[in-house]
Amino acid sequence: MDDGRPDPDALLSQIQKEEIREKKGKLKIFLGYAAGVGKTYGMLKAAHERLDEGVDVRIGYVETHGRSETDALVQGLPLIPRLSVHYKTALLSDMDLDAILTRHPELVLIDELAHTNPPEFRHAKRYQDVEEILSAGIDVYTTLNIQHLESLRDVVAQITSVIVKETVPDRILDEADEIELMDIPPPELRARLADGKVYVPDMASRAIDQFFNEGNLFALRELSLRTTADRVDNQMLEYMQTRSIPGPWSVSEHLLVSIGPSPLSEKLIRTTKRQADRINSEWRAVYIETPMHHRLSKAAKEQIYKNIKLAESLGGKTETLFGLNIPDTLIDYAKKHNVTRIVIGKTLRPRWKELIFGSIVDQMIHKSGDIDVYVVSSVDKERKNLSYSDEAFIPEILPGRYLESLVLVSFVTIFGELTKYFISQTNLMMFYLIAVVIAAFRRGLSLAIFTSIIGVIMFDFFLVPPYYTFRVSDTQYLITFGGMILVGIVISILISKAQNYAMSVHSREKVNAMLYDLAKKLTGASDLASVISAVISKIEENFNWQAVIFIPDNQSLKIQGSSKDLSINEDEIAVALWAFSKDTVAGYDTDTLHASRLRFIPIKSRKGVLGVLGIKPKEIDGVISPDEGRVIEIFADLTALAIDRFENK
Repeated sequence: MDDGRPDPDALLSQIQKEEIREKKGKLKIFLGYAAGVGKTYGMLKAAHERLDEGVDVRIGYVETHGRSETDALVQGLPLIPRLSVHYKTALLSDMDLDAILTRHPELVLIDELAHTNPPEFRHAKRYQDVEEILSAGIDVYTTLNIQHLESLRDVVAQITSVIVKETVPDRILDEADEIELMDIPPPELRARLADGKVYVPDMASRAIDQFFNEGNLFALRELSLRTTADRVDNQMLEYMQTRSIPGPWSVSEHLLVSIGPSPLSEKLIRTTKRQADRINSEWRAVYIETPMHHRLSKAAKEQIYKNIKLAESLGGKTETLFGLNIPDTLIDYAKKHNVTRIVIGKTLRPRWKELIFGSIVDQMIHKSGDIDVYVVSSVDKERKNLSYSDEAFIPEILPGRYLESLVLVSFVTIFGELTKYFISQTNLMMFYLIAVVIAAFRRGLSLAIFTSIIGVIMFDFFLVPPYYTFRVSDTQYLITFGGMILVGIVISILISKAQNYAMSVHSREKVNAMLYDLAKKLTGASDLASVISAVISKIEENFNWQAVIFIPDNQSLKIQGSSKDLSINEDEIAVALWAFSKDTVAGYDTDTLHASRLRFIPIKSRKGVLGVLGIKPKEIDGVISPDEGRVIEIFADLTALAIDRFENK
């Protein structure tokens, strides 16, 4: 933050995590990229060190696979006997969870975190056993290969042509207190495999050669290195935020692109994507919503939405921030998220406008500090196609409004004509400034500046001796005219900013009031029909859209409620069913099944997807803005809470 204090949200999150960690045991994961890299060996060596320190260490489950060096390390470590269970025709020996909880050592060793338990066990997966052990306040050392991480399952299958069936959720890795990467070069691992030092159960020699070829091993090794590096990077970012340390710490590259209503933003996004791919780093696209956002034209808002969708489709993280000033907000965000390079577009407006309103590029460069600023410009052909840039924030001014401003100044001038022999020029000047204030309040910045300039011209011609001429008897009046124009422009800008800020706050308050009203109605709903009716009526009232809500019925979806004149065909029901089954927003103005007339949003709770909310915009070719999309998703979340409440009764 600007005042040097820690980020309160990050600090609160850190405090909550610390409170949870104090009650739970500590989890250390020995992470590798394949069997044979030394995970179990490293875990046992670390356990001996803790034992020498006087820690009560027990082996809960360790699989040595007959390796002599690993067997040697097991010696001297106390063992909690395994539990024997019958499974089909075999007698299995597995970890005894209850025995570990009863013995309650300070530290327990549990090999093969992704292992699947026998059906008779309390938990289906070993990582669930580990979670229960941690909840009991026992520290755990465990081992895991990178291919068993749930989010990487498809990537690993693509690399190795092997589908990994046993996986653990990514949160296990995220919640680990420590990760130790066990790493050896792939050629050395293949040599160990050839010497028979790597145990690979139930795999034919051909499958072994296919999985353990050098290309696969290099790819898996890179995955493990990157996963570990990402986690360390998140820890560093968390440390910086909770201690209010200004970034960046350039230990790795993080790119940020600033997007807006200009079509040039598309070029910025693609440029950032190429740069990120070239240096193999993550990137973000951020739109700064200023108080003047509400003045944007419909076309400009649609362009912003298209730019955000483009960034998301190219793999970038997107975010919309609210700020009074684009450079300050962007730099503050970049420092908090350890961004090392910002990509922005070169200003496309005339130089004289930059002198009056300032240049975002110049301000960014001046305030960036240790952050690199990469400026992208457009070629002449692109400039001709840009229908709006920074000026999109200034509303279109109709000729009639200039006439209105001219009439206002004329009334002030007539009043001055009638009173110029009784009131000094200094006091008459104040009436022109009042006209500027009125123009700023009623018509915005451009008309206020026009009023200021016209006011000086009329004041000089009618009210400054010699009258009815642009000559002045005293050259000091020239300073007065310059001061008049300057004061008029400053007043115009300040009033316009204050007015825009007030309108923006009012818009946000309107959304909050709408959500509060919906939550209140849902809380007071007596049955499911009342919930459905309240949601649909609020959508019709606030967005002037039609809506429908589907509830699952056996293998299909049933319309639980809809707007009066809304008809749903079989194709749209199919799209709704797809959104329900895939737990994904689909339909109108999305990248999935976009030919539909409606957009379908899953209604989901902790139990899963409870139904689907469908909305149909009033305009056939309209665009659902990101803000509207977020509000509708909140509507769906509130609906899910209400439905869940009735199902639990």
